[in-house]
Amino acid sequence: MRLHAPIRHALIGIASAAATLLPLHASAQAGDLDPAQPGRIRAQKSDEALKLLSKDFKFAKEGIFTVGVALGRLPLGSFANDNKTFVGNEPDISLLVADSLGRKLELVPVAWADWPLGLQSGKFDAVVSNVTVTEARKEKFDFSTYRNDTLGIYVKSDSKVAAVKEPKDIAGLRVIVGASTNQEQILLRWNQQNVAAGLKPVEIQYYDDDVVQRLAIQSNRADAYLGPNALAAYEARDGKTRLAGTFSGGWPLSAEIAVTTRKGSGLADAVTAALNEQIRNGNYAKALARWNLGSEAIEKSRTNPPGLPKS
Repeated sequence: MRLHAPIRHALIGIASAAATLLPLHASAQAGDLDPAQPGRIRAQKSDEALKLLSKDFKFAKEGIFTVGVALGRLPLGSFANDNKTFVGNEPDISLLVADSLGRKLELVPVAWADWPLGLQSGKFDAVVSNVTVTEARKEKFDFSTYRNDTLGIYVKSDSKVAAVKEPKDIAGLRVIVGASTNQEQILLRWNQQNVAAGLKPVEIQYYDDDVVQRLAIQSNRADAYLGPNALAAYEARDGKTRLAGTFSGGWPLSAEIAVTTRKGSGLADAVTAALNEQIRNGNYAKALARWNLGSEAIEKSRTNPPGLPKS
């Protein structure tokens, strides 16, 4: 979901509050963290998808579908109780595509900043890591969409902020957002619009640590958090925060998350067909439901749809 943008200076942090760090998945009630993953959805090989696979395409490994994932937080991707098995919706989506292509799945952890180079160099065949389709990225990569890009604004459960439906509703609030993300760009546009209308400016706060971020909300040092709804909704299951509003990740435009492949490699159409077959047979809906992501489901996967415009 991240977009390249100048990184702005962070405001005050609460470093002392992060003395006791939690596991990546510990900030919310656990989902399916069994290393065996008995509830993981499997698929049959798709002849339709295989017909669309370019004869010239060479997989990174024989018989394997190698996928780069930037693990971080559930429900998208983290580790099981054994601290080595990858779990989450993105590993599940990757497995559905691998099954459809008749190949075994190998997941390769990669830092967010490193996935473009890893993909272009052929280290892996695809990236499934909450990547938003943008026009700039389409110049170098192909995309097969699999989820709507939805942002959520979350506040403390007993917050006086009832709902955030439009930019003016965040005027004067202290809002946490991730640096160098499209949600940061949206928040900056909202703030600029509010200030121009004579409303109070937003105090934007940045935290590098998820635990510190949540403590800032709980300790009333911040009023709200704007970020990927999938992540914040999963954490909100502990009852300490609640949803105040949702917006498209491309506000005011719509945006989609997609499986990312090398530009012109001949893999994207096959991946799109694989996803559409899983949408039709119900496996896709089950894979999203496992991680409470049904609200972000798409009706049809598309190859290289219109992306967010260049800034």
